[in-house]
Amino acid sequence: MSHLTEQRYPNVAELVASARELTAHRPDLCVLRQVGTSRAGRPLHLLSVGHAHHAVLVVAGAHANEPVGGSTLLRLAERALMERELRTDRSWHFLLCADPDSAALHRTPAPRTLLDYHRHFFRPAGPEQPEWSPSVLPPDRLPPETRTLIRVIDELRPLLQVSLHGTDLGGSWVQLTRDIPGLAEPFAKSAAELHIPVETGAADAAGWPATGPGVHVMPAPGTEAAFPSLPDDARQSTWHHAHRYGGSTAIIEVPMWASDLVDDPAPHPAPGRELRSLAHRLSRDALLVEEILQAALSRLPQVDGPLLRAARWAIALVPGLAADWLQPPPPDSTMAYVGSIDAFSRRLPLRAAAMLLRVLKEAQDPEAARLEQVVAQWSDAFAERFRARWVPLEHQVEHQARTTVAAVRHTRVAGD
Repeated sequence: MSHLTEQRYPNVAELVASARELTAHRPDLCVLRQVGTSRAGRPLHLLSVGHAHHAVLVVAGAHANEPVGGSTLLRLAERALMERELRTDRSWHFLLCADPDSAALHRTPAPRTLLDYHRHFFRPAGPEQPEWSPSVLPPDRLPPETRTLIRVIDELRPLLQVSLHGTDLGGSWVQLTRDIPGLAEPFAKSAAELHIPVETGAADAAGWPATGPGVHVMPAPGTEAAFPSLPDDARQSTWHHAHRYGGSTAIIEVPMWASDLVDDPAPHPAPGRELRSLAHRLSRDALLVEEILQAALSRLPQVDGPLLRAARWAIALVPGLAADWLQPPPPDSTMAYVGSIDAFSRRLPLRAAAMLLRVLKEAQDPEAARLEQVVAQWSDAFAERFRARWVPLEHQVEHQARTTVAAVRHTRVAGD
């Protein structure tokens, strides 16, 4: 597909156009329909391939700043059409973009550097994210994108839901709401063949038991969270909603830029000291963003737009998270785990700064020049510290697609 050969992520309109082409090519196997509407009135589309009773639901675009999922979704839809074996006992259903409003705000179709990636960065506040909003909002306040996703799960009752995610810089890992025996081996093999590091200590999966390098299973109810201050809970998210029908969810993460610092399984010599240092830097960086925001706030024409809401939400996470990192670290802390926390500590204030910068530049605020220097310095330091190397888009897509197919093949139907 052209967007792969051009090393460019497709936008929502291109995803829909490609889905229409597939439907026109094989109307006997494909159905494309609108299943919902976003807060801003944008349509949410579902492409279905095949007619088997047992369903696989693939979700792309839950986080607009993780754009690889759209390309992977198209690759999987094409494979489901071309490879009869994939749809013999499974039908495939693809939610083309779970959050089209956010996709319209995050505009980096072909980032060349981390700074380039952050120039038009957007990731909404937690209560506005379609998968995570149920963990922080009551049912009557869920955004329409979340209600649409829940309705689709209720309709399809998927045996497996696969949520396609990505990370800006790091490695690949998988989170499972239930174990999928046999997945770890093909996941690791694919990553090795495509020269993608496996993020063995991913901060997102901290406290989740591992069934293999980079493959983590949601802990049992009552397990203490690794970072208690974070408000989200996977058991309240749309990932867990498939459980009421006997299904499960796999979250597959792939990096845009790879770093070999996140797959080192060696024990860290002084994790407590290092995490304390990272906590202090996180607090310092967030304070700088907050100071610039407060200096400009009275001059801004609008103080409740999505960019500013998201920036303030990210900054508000910092005090609790820094306090979490001041606690004694896990006794088996590895170099990879501390490296992942290091990346997290850089990522959070950088994202807040990048979104605030867009607001300040739009308002032509004098603080924009200072913040622009900060975003550039932090982006360059992040890339340099982790020796970032671009993962070819074809490899990002191929690894995510391979892992998805492996997860589907290893997911057992009750009674098999």
